[in-house]
Amino acid sequence: MLNCQTVRPPLTKAAIVQAALELLDDVGMDGLTVRALAARLGVKAPALYWHVPSKQALLDEMATQTWRQIGEHMAALDADLPWREVMAEYAWTVRRELLGRRDGAKAFSGTTLTDIVVVRRQETTFGNLVRQGFALEDAVRGLLLVHDFTVGFCVEEQAVAQAMAAGDERYALGRRAELIGPAAPLATRAGRVIFGDPGVRFGELLDLLLSGVERVAPGVS
Repeated sequence: MLNCQTVRPPLTKAAIVQAALELLDDVGMDGLTVRALAARLGVKAPALYWHVPSKQALLDEMATQTWRQIGEHMAALDADLPWREVMAEYAWTVRRELLGRRDGAKAFSGTTLTDIVVVRRQETTFGNLVRQGFALEDAVRGLLLVHDFTVGFCVEEQAVAQAMAAGDERYALGRRAELIGPAAPLATRAGRVIFGDPGVRFGELLDLLLSGVERVAPGVS
């Protein structure tokens, strides 16, 4: 007699991580639970713990997959790309990847890379910066500054975008101006920068940040 029972593919860490990323896109950080992920994969939660022993471990794996893609992109850059363009490319790439996932910036903050290959790939970027006159310590501090700025910017950007999409008017310039009133015209005008196009604002702030890196890194031009 023919057995028509559906045969599921074997459960692997890669399959779990991919399903978790898709679940994050669907339900956001608040809805990303081990129980919900197990249901999506058609298994019981204990089956996942063989591969990811906790939600934090799951987030670490998800972040590692994201930073793997970022690292591959950075390692493929021209070895002679000027340092300012290297750091700017890192910032724009991180922003693109984090915004590409619902709650991506919040979900991947405070995570740990689980693949040593991803860490080793940083050697290419550090080597590029050192060849251009950076002391390693200054290169690390510069990239950390760019990294922390980008992640923090994206956390705020995603939160505001989601609030506005849900109908929150607090960020609408007209409503904001009404709430502030005529007594604070400078604060009202400041809103055009604070809540203007986030891509433009990100680029402007990144330029300011990189100018600061240049001033405190002797030997680079």
